[in-house]
Amino acid sequence: MLNFGPQHPASHGVLRLVLQLEGELIVQSDSNIGFLHRGTEKLIEQRNYLKSLPYFDRLDYVSMMSQEHAYCLAIEDLLNTRSYTSFFIQIRVIFDELTRLMNHFLGISTHSLDVGNMSPAFWAFEERERLMEFYERVSGARMHAAFYRPNDVDWAGINYQFFIDLLFFLRNTYKSITEIFVILATNNIWKNRLVKIGIIDYDTAPAFGASGVVLRSSGIKKDLRVLKTTTYSYYWFLKFRSFLGRIGDCFDRFIIRIREMLESIYIIYQIIPNFTQLFTNNLSTTGSFSWRFLLETVTEGVSSKLNYTSRSNSMETLIEHFKHFSEGLKVNPGLTYQAVEAPKGEFGVKLISDGSSKPYRCKIRTPAYHHLQYMAFQIEGHFFADMITILGSQDVVFGEVDR
Repeated sequence: MLNFGPQHPASHGVLRLVLQLEGELIVQSDSNIGFLHRGTEKLIEQRNYLKSLPYFDRLDYVSMMSQEHAYCLAIEDLLNTRSYTSFFIQIRVIFDELTRLMNHFLGISTHSLDVGNMSPAFWAFEERERLMEFYERVSGARMHAAFYRPNDVDWAGINYQFFIDLLFFLRNTYKSITEIFVILATNNIWKNRLVKIGIIDYDTAPAFGASGVVLRSSGIKKDLRVLKTTTYSYYWFLKFRSFLGRIGDCFDRFIIRIREMLESIYIIYQIIPNFTQLFTNNLSTTGSFSWRFLLETVTEGVSSKLNYTSRSNSMETLIEHFKHFSEGLKVNPGLTYQAVEAPKGEFGVKLISDGSSKPYRCKIRTPAYHHLQYMAFQIEGHFFADMITILGSQDVVFGEVDR
């Protein structure tokens, strides 16, 4: 019997695995979690809806805005307000895909470190620093942005220069992704450590609630962005592909993440021209850059009750703003479940509202929690060294596992 973690560097500091070994072969394993439990769901139920938003940045702390998105969608569904404009949606899509890049850069680079390759980490973390700069421009924070709002967006940090710099970043990061792929995919040691290791098959993956890259690596095509049965940010108006694996091993998951990063760049490239045209029209219509003109353009159709980014200096607006953030937003009674395709898989939020300004119940569905349940079975029959490779390919962050 061997105790692995929670102090081991590859176990994220909060995972404990009790392994039964025969030599180097894992015969049986038992995973113990809960070292990081903070009672996030109960904390959310004690605060109003807007004050609960920053908690979602602290769950999967490398996929921040994707989780905020799911929470905002749940509130908007209860409010029954779907009147926001296409510009509002596209801002969310841009930052969702930037978050996907940020997550996969970290996931692939730390995975390569676990296996024994150091080079990709230098490229990946340099790109992550640039991504965090875009976070900081719109929210003031490099990681825990708390940028999304129900039926609202703050345009203070989003301007013409923002999109110009974003284009330069996308051009340069494409080169970095290609370099990481070439270094790893042509490395025989990397392939020997990943190919046919940690296989999750077509029948077992859905039984454990797998989603995202882990599910698609087994050959099951489920991507919430391309499901036409949902209204999740209207991704179906964009041209992109969702990739599948062949045998469901660690190497398949690596290849899918690389391809997803390239598709994220392609998605953002499709959206940016819409905003450059918007800012150009703003300048040509007013003669100088006008926030009022821009806000009236992008918030057309949004009820004034929900538009809290108004730059009016009247006392009535100030009082409404103060009451909104002190008393909280009153949400219609009901139950809803809204999910997004987060970088690690399906991230969902279930809310039960009693009509007050606080959620009566909040239940969070996180992908890594489900993937970790299967890992105990996934590593059986593998060597001890392969367990680190399998854990790295799951891309687990324990903030969302223990909650």
